Amino acid sequence: MRGARHDGVADEHGCGGPLAGSSRPCSRPGGDEPGPQLLRPLLPPAVRVVEVDREAAAGEAGAWPQELAAVAAARPERRREFFTGRWCARAALLLLGCDPVALPPGPRRAPVWPEGFVGSITHCPGYRAAAVARRAEVAALGVDATPHEPLPAGVLELVADAGERAQLRALAARLPGVHADRVLFSAKESLLKAWSALDGGWPGFSGFRVRLHPCGEFSAEVLAAGPVAALTGRWGLEGALAGTAVAVPASTVPEATAPQAGEPAQRVPHSR
Repeated sequence: MRGARHDGVADEHGCGGPLAGSSRPCSRPGGDEPGPQLLRPLLPPAVRVVEVDREAAAGEAGAWPQELAAVAAARPERRREFFTGRWCARAALLLLGCDPVALPPGPRRAPVWPEGFVGSITHCPGYRAAAVARRAEVAALGVDATPHEPLPAGVLELVADAGERAQLRALAARLPGVHADRVLFSAKESLLKAWSALDGGWPGFSGFRVRLHPCGEFSAEVLAAGPVAALTGRWGLEGALAGTAVAVPASTVPEATAPQAGEPAQRVPHSR
């Protein structure tokens, strides 16, 4: 199931819209065969996505000194996912005509993107991806990939309020094969990344009231004060993974001045 294309399932949300679309294809590191396609169907054509299911062959050899210093004390697994994520990001930027640049972590560990660009990186077991766009077209991006499995016990209560949990129970009756609790968690991760780029703040999971729609979209009421009162995104499944994406059109935001500098502070294992 790709891009949450639940054919024949309609809801009152009216799915589809100006952000529907997909980006250019890419290849995996070390080969020309197509890579995964979890996030590409969830993002508009203005966004370039590179996603892979293996580590970049270049590894640390393609890293900048600022990047090497950022993970000098990290575990080998963390170093591999970090450098492959940067490989994906530079490959995506190249599709937009941006020469290779260093992408060091910012104050909240998200990459510092080149001037005029926005982006987001995600990784989980067996998957790495980056999405980038020109700031003139997209004010903010947030993407997240996670294993498609139930959340650990007790986590949903930390992520969702009573109304959101009730909505998930209703959704489960319509889509019994979907772990909607995990999708909701992922959606809030993507929302937090995008919101940090718009506002520079970090309201936590409680900063958004999210509604998942069976057609593969979600809508979010923003409970914190900021440049917009609502955000929308898309969710999808591919194999054993769930993915979510938020792309905020520049035309909907008066001014996008805050740099993207955030990553979720609350985590579930393998959620990044």
